[in-house]
Amino acid sequence: MTAGAPIDFFNAADYFVDRNVRQGRGHKTAVFTEYRNYTYNDIHKMTNKTANAFRELGVSVDDRILMLMLDVPQFYAVFWGAIKIGAVPIPVNTMLTPEDYEYYLNDSRTKVLVISEQLLPLVTQIKGDLLYLRDLVIISEVAGAYIPFKQKYRHAPETLKTEFTTKDDVCFWLYSSGSTGSPKGAIHSQYDMVVTSESFAKGVLGINEDDIVFSAARLFFSYGLGNGMYFPMSVGASAVLNPQAPSPENVFRHLEKFRPTVFFGVPTLYGQMLEYKAKQDKQQGVKGGPNDQHELSSVRICVSAGEALPTDIFERWKKRFGIEIIDGIGSTEMLHIFLSNRPGDIKPGSTGKPVPGYELKLVGDDGQEVPRGEIGTLHVKGDSAAQQYWRKRDKTRTTMQGEWVNTGDKYYVDEEGYYWCAGRADDMLKVGGIWVSPVEVENCLSQHPAVLECAVVGAPDEKNLAKPKAFVVLREGFEKSEELKEEMKKWVLDRQAKFKYPRWVEFVDQLPKSATGKIQRFKLR
Repeated sequence: MTAGAPIDFFNAADYFVDRNVRQGRGHKTAVFTEYRNYTYNDIHKMTNKTANAFRELGVSVDDRILMLMLDVPQFYAVFWGAIKIGAVPIPVNTMLTPEDYEYYLNDSRTKVLVISEQLLPLVTQIKGDLLYLRDLVIISEVAGAYIPFKQKYRHAPETLKTEFTTKDDVCFWLYSSGSTGSPKGAIHSQYDMVVTSESFAKGVLGINEDDIVFSAARLFFSYGLGNGMYFPMSVGASAVLNPQAPSPENVFRHLEKFRPTVFFGVPTLYGQMLEYKAKQDKQQGVKGGPNDQHELSSVRICVSAGEALPTDIFERWKKRFGIEIIDGIGSTEMLHIFLSNRPGDIKPGSTGKPVPGYELKLVGDDGQEVPRGEIGTLHVKGDSAAQQYWRKRDKTRTTMQGEWVNTGDKYYVDEEGYYWCAGRADDMLKVGGIWVSPVEVENCLSQHPAVLECAVVGAPDEKNLAKPKAFVVLREGFEKSEELKEEMKKWVLDRQAKFKYPRWVEFVDQLPKSATGKIQRFKLR
């Protein structure tokens, strides 16, 4: 590019919101909720008024706005409204502690906090000083914003000149879940959401204007943000929003009421939904199968991410509902899914093949690529990668290595080019000098009829050598006993290499999980 050449305008809010109105979809429903439905014109108007009200508050380019919000349409207005004026929205997990929010507010140097009314107690209990916070905006889904912001919103114009931004400008942040060390703010650019919409939403799932999308994963997750907001808006489709906790009962009710065509979940939820349905079938005295009337009859595709989907859940889901689950992996740093199975090309238990537009490599401890079939650390390259971590230079250097991002996940590739998850780097076990994947042992154990959920970690034996230990949540109707423990050990021993079977089995009522539903093996260790 020559000196003085013009830089092209690109603003994500203009692309995802205004473009739909310009292309004639203004009167189409953008969002379905139990309270009311919202058209693209409604979202456009709400976005502009919110943006103008932020400007009235004194928010300017690059100022951070922390969003502690439930899945309500106002989430769209705040997120896109901030981006329209060049400010930086930061959606955060709604299921944390006051100490966590104190950290987020001070670490990000946020000037404005926008919070759902129901979540207000979470911040009123903050005991420390909030060094940078200037304004608190409280939002009710039914009544809108509280005064004084309500007055600013009411008088704000419905039209707005969008701030001049480019594809490379900072757009929004997402904090990583912080399973190792304090959470890290991943800084994403204006164009990143377009990249993942083109590569995964359109390229793999074939999302189109006629789809109705429902995500059980919340909007504050990188996974949920795409599923429930910018994926459907990238093609002028519709989304279903559910502000309540995604219990099986609640999710089935939304599926039945809104008849979505695309459903996004996580492995834990798919397992819970199967259990809930099996209990219902038993009560009603029916066998239950894909040809029966069921809540997913409108759904053409189910998607899973967050953790490797056990083969057992895949098979049982297909048997019960007649729909295959597309399993993939993404990350906060890469924004969404970059490795996935495809409709019509699924290898159950695997994570599939690279999504169009992404390159993958598996790296050994020596930094060199490992031969096919060997376990290595997964590195990914693609245009949706975050720019850096906020105020975490060393962590940025170790994770974001040139064009490649080190995911910290262990994988191997089979002869047909499918990728198989072996767990997180810090979850891997070395038994007798050989690497053992906890995921592999868990997949085998989860096929035992008594196992609802399980997690495998390393534990020292009498010689202080690491051996696999299994924590198991039993299905309803099974009693804890020493005989059952021995049966489970033998179950794995009969199906896997001898060194992989769990030397100990411990029954627990539940497994520790992160807010995204990932099993926290480090807590079990």
